[in-house]
Amino acid sequence: MMTKFFAGVFAVVVLGSVIADAQAYAVGTDGKVQQERTIAAADQATAEQLAKLFEVMRVKDQMQSMRQIVPQIVGQQIQSAMKQTEANLPAGVKLSDEQRTRMQQVMTKYIGKAMDLYPTDEMLTDMTAIYQRHLGKDDVEGLIAFYSSPAGEHLLDAQPLIAREFMPIVMSKVSERSQAMTKEMEKEMAEIVPRPAAKPSTTKPPTK
Repeated sequence: MMTKFFAGVFAVVVLGSVIADAQAYAVGTDGKVQQERTIAAADQATAEQLAKLFEVMRVKDQMQSMRQIVPQIVGQQIQSAMKQTEANLPAGVKLSDEQRTRMQQVMTKYIGKAMDLYPTDEMLTDMTAIYQRHLGKDDVEGLIAFYSSPAGEHLLDAQPLIAREFMPIVMSKVSERSQAMTKEMEKEMAEIVPRPAAKPSTTKPPTK
């Protein structure tokens, strides 16, 4: 359970980077991502161009903004994980207040580590290589011009607010629906491998 929990925390951070730069991809009228053309090596955008594009797109700032949103979302996830951990304890066993505090401290500590598994600068380096395969020099110059325009700047100003409203919805719906789906899966699995019937008691009733 903890592995899935920390993976979810890290996914929030990565999703923030996707939200930050998703608008650079071409989308057709049918709402699907269009097949990108192959960019010849001589026509590929340079690292310097892409650094400028990421700057005007405020990619790094938006990643940092997402990191500020994460603690609030993670706090809710911690409480949920704590309740689930306590629910899985043997009957009659309860966590003390001290144990709950220590568990929360440990979770918070490793959440911080999980958020630093993929640093922003490394993410930007990886993004650069991918952008170069799909965007030419003229494409990047056009995007730089757009994001430097009033309309582009307004979009960038709105994105942190959009993300702040969107992420709690994502986390809440994914958590709720995944729990329901897990229960359905467990029910179907139980039908495939039914539990063995309880053995009848061999204890003889006391004689009168």
